[in-house]
Parts: sequence; C-alpha cells; structure tokens
Amino acid sequence: MSNHPGLKIFSGNSNRPLAEEICKAIGVPLGEATVTSFPDGESFVKINENIRGADVFLVQSTCPPSNHHLMELLIMIDAARRASANRITAVIPFYGYARQDRKDQPRVPITAKLVANLLTAAGANRVLTMDLHSQQIQGFFDIPVDHLYASPVFFNYFTQLNKERLVVCSPDVGGMKMAAAYADMIGAGLGLVAKKRRSATTVEAINVVGEVKDCDVLLVDDITETAGTLTAAAKILREHGARSVRAAVSHCILNEIAYERLRSGLIDELITTNSIPLDPRGLPISVLSVAGLLGEAIVRINSNESVTSLFKIKGF
Repeated sequence: MSNHPGLKIFSGNSNRPLAEEICKAIGVPLGEATVTSFPDGESFVKINENIRGADVFLVQSTCPPSNHHLMELLIMIDAARRASANRITAVIPFYGYARQDRKDQPRVPITAKLVANLLTAAGANRVLTMDLHSQQIQGFFDIPVDHLYASPVFFNYFTQLNKERLVVCSPDVGGMKMAAAYADMIGAGLGLVAKKRRSATTVEAINVVGEVKDCDVLLVDDITETAGTLTAAAKILREHGARSVRAAVSHCILNEIAYERLRSGLIDELITTNSIPLDPRGLPISVLSVAGLLGEAIVRINSNESVTSLFKIKGF
C-alpha cells in the first residue's frame, strides 16, 4: 500500500528507467499504461487503471526523437484529463525546444512558448522540470511551473574534487550566471571562455578570461548536443595551461559528432544527469541520478508542501 494515497505516476517511452527509479525512491508503484504506436507512426495511449480523482504525474523528457516524445506526452495528458484525473502534472526532466525561446532573427517562431501552450491546451495543470535553458520560459506558462536545479546532485559529486586549484568556467557568456553560482557553491575561482559560433555544429573559442594556468578547470553548462562548445573551450583552456578539464552538463543529448569529439581526450570527464537516457560508450562519462530530487518534488507537490528547500545546499 502506497504511503501517498491518490498519487499516480505514469511514464512515456522517452526515459522509463528514470520513471521507475523515481517510483522506487518514493515507494510508489509505476502506473500501468500502454504507450505505443500504430503502424503508420501515430501514437496511442491507454491508461490501464482507474485514475478518477487522482493526482497524476506523467514523466516524459522531450529528448530525441523530440517530436514523437512530445506528442506522446500531449496524448498522455489528454488521456488522463478524459479519465477524470483531479490534477495532472507534466514531469519533464528535459524540456525540449527550450533554445527557441526568442526571435533572434526575422520570421522565426518562439517554439518554447508554443510547446507551453500545447501542454496547457492538452490539459496539464502544472509542470515540473529541471534546468531550463532560459529562466524566462517559466513565464511562457499560464499554469504553475516548479523549476528544479541539478546543482544539489552535482554538488555532492564535486565534494570529492581537489578544490585547491579549481576554477569553474563558463564555455560562453550566456552561462556566466550558472558558473558564478557553482563557483560560490564549491568555493572555487571563476573564468570565462569567449566563443564565436560558425554554424549549428561548429564553434570557435577565441579567448579566456581569468587565470587557468596549472589549474583544474570545471566547465559548467545546461545542455550539450554536439559537444562543440565544450571541446572548443577545453582546447583553448589547455592552450592557456589548464592541467585538467572536466565538464558538468545537466542535459547531454549526444549525437555521433559529440561522441567523436569526446574521443579526442580534450575533456578528462563529462559529468551529467540521467534526465535523458545516455550511453557512455566507454568514454569517461559519469551519469548522476536525479530520481531522488524529482521524487521528493513529486511527493511535496502531492502533499501541497513547498519545494523551495530542494534548492538549498548544505556547506562542507
């Protein structure tokens, strides 16, 4: 018997192992649902248990294939709404389309806002997500958004690093706020790599701000796909005398280009979370679990408690 009556958790196909780990962490069985596709590719969802009046949480990252997993989530929300769920929370560990959050050139969409509208129109009552690419995406929703940070999970891992000559570095100007927060959190120095993007897959690092000679550098970012920014930053950091380079990235959506770049050895270790499924392929990739963090947030939302304390990190 669950210690959280009325709480139901279901999973799509994007990251079922994470959903199972969340359920194990909080002692709630994963709900029975059929989430499959017709031969023509259309998604089909059937919830196989009674959820009338239940507090339903649907776990689904919008990782590749992004459109398919997003559509699965929307259909799951609609199914839960039509099954008379009392409240529906979309648990999206990785929120796709987040980089399309503004009009940075003529005649382009703001797709992050479109996705927010779709989730609301489908019937979601609230959203639980982690490390959004841009904070303002929370304002795209007209429903409550609980935005978690992976920093407490990373912090526990960073405690084993030698902090004597540790410098936290942002691989671009946009990540300086995150880098500064991590530097304060672990008591390290702060640096910045200035970059110029040549294309969607190619980045050129042009300068380093801060002292990194004979230092262990920790690059921090929220998302990487081709690892172009990270490897370009690692290359110029090593040219400036860094003795080691690690990278901590909340969401790693690695493609073949990324794996090839990581094999170059410019990055000694890539530290990430299981917000999306990831195969290390024998590379020095450490995957940290956010199941406990998400599970605790789900329990607190279910019991109408504050999730603010989940942001707090104990010092050494």
